[in-house]
Amino acid sequence: MVWLAIALSLALALILYWLLVTTEGAYLGPRVVAWLYDLSAGRYDAIKRFNPGDDDYFLALPLLQALRDVHTPLVLDVATGTGRLPLALLRRTDFRGQVIGLDLSRRMLNLARRKARHHGSRLHLIRQDAARLPFADGTFDAVTCLEALEFLANPAAALREMARVLRPGGVLLVTNRVNWEARLMPGKAFSGPALRALLESLGLTCVKINRWQVCYDLVWAQKPEEQDLP
Repeated sequence: MVWLAIALSLALALILYWLLVTTEGAYLGPRVVAWLYDLSAGRYDAIKRFNPGDDDYFLALPLLQALRDVHTPLVLDVATGTGRLPLALLRRTDFRGQVIGLDLSRRMLNLARRKARHHGSRLHLIRQDAARLPFADGTFDAVTCLEALEFLANPAAALREMARVLRPGGVLLVTNRVNWEARLMPGKAFSGPALRALLESLGLTCVKINRWQVCYDLVWAQKPEEQDLP
């Protein structure tokens, strides 16, 4: 009986670790995910150790290239966290647009707000679940979601919402969890072919999937211009 109790306790501990640490509450609902990010907000940037140079080269620069024909682009960053993508754009002198950052974690948004205080009204932060984006169809020139898709309640539905608010001709940039870590998140991470098929089923074209980090791919797609739509 003692060994059985030990085995059950170990199994419970592993399950809790998987639910709260490995998958960051993704299977427990958006409020749990937000609560966990609230707890870690003060340490988040130190844990991630973002490199501004890499973010400029791999994120901001190609995004601006994709938006080169838009003079003042409007960008939505879903699950913006502490503002990684908005700050990568706002640091560039050739970005003349505005960014809306959306997240459910209040403390992460507070950090993003403090980090972006020198950029005035060019960054707007909203506390909102990504399941239902509070914007009209075709609002944004670009929609992004970095290192967060697998933590949303329904990643496929969230992608549908992102495609909805993207204007014709607009650009989608998301990340997809890959390698062995993806296998720990069934129903949350996609295989490359499955993600490509999903994006194409949402009417998006020019889907490109490139390796970005050890555990993430960068995924680009475009919403066709109105005259190209069937």
